[in-house]
Amino acid sequence: MASSIALLHLSATPKTLIPKSYVFSSFPSSTLAAPRSISFPQLVKRKSKPKSNITCMSSYNNKKTTTPTPATDRLISAVAYTLPFFNSLQYGRYLFFQFPKLGLLFEPLIPLLSLYRSMPYSSFVAFFALYLGVVRNPSFSHYVRFNAMQAVTLDVLLVLPLLIQRIFSPGRAGLGYKLMVWGHNGIFVFSVFCFVYSVVSSILGRTPYLPFVADAAARQL
Repeated sequence: MASSIALLHLSATPKTLIPKSYVFSSFPSSTLAAPRSISFPQLVKRKSKPKSNITCMSSYNNKKTTTPTPATDRLISAVAYTLPFFNSLQYGRYLFFQFPKLGLLFEPLIPLLSLYRSMPYSSFVAFFALYLGVVRNPSFSHYVRFNAMQAVTLDVLLVLPLLIQRIFSPGRAGLGYKLMVWGHNGIFVFSVFCFVYSVVSSILGRTPYLPFVADAAARQL
C-alpha cells in the first residue's frame, strides 16, 4: 500500500530532464558573447578665433583724406565753362529787354565778352581748342578733362535751339513767337545756373554734375 502511494506520487510530479547541450544549441555562440562597448564621439571644443580688426580698418579708412585738387586744375576747369556761358548770352536778350536792371549783373563781363566777340570764329576756335587741347590730351588729369567735356557738351546742346528756330521760323507774333521767347528765357536761366554751379564747384575742387550733360560727357572719356 505504501509502495503504491509512493509510485503515484512519483508519477504525478514528473521531472523532464532537458540536456544542457540541447538548450543552448539553437542559439549561436556569437549571440552569447559579451556586449561590445559603444563609443560616442567626443565633443571637441573649437578654439575661438581672434577677433578681426575690421573695426580698426574701417576707422582707418574713414580717417583717410583725399588728395586736394591742384589749383591749376581748378582754374582750367572754371575757365572751360565760360565757353558755353558766353554762347548762351544771346538767349537772354528777351529777359534783358523785359527787365533792364537784370543787365546790370552782367556789365562786369562786357569787356571779356567784347574781346571774345572781336575775334573771328572765336566760338569755333575755342570749341576745338578745348576739345582737342584739353579733353583729348592725356597729360591733363581726369578732373580737368571731365569738366572740359561737360563744357563742350553743353555748348553743343546750346546750338540745337537755334537750328530748330531756323527750321520752323516762328515769326514775330503769335503762339510760335511766345513759345520761342519762353524757350529762350528757360535756356538762358538754365545756362546761368550751370555756369555758376560749375564755376563754384571747380573753385572748391569738387566735381560738378550737370543734369542731362554729365552722363553724355562721361561716355566720351
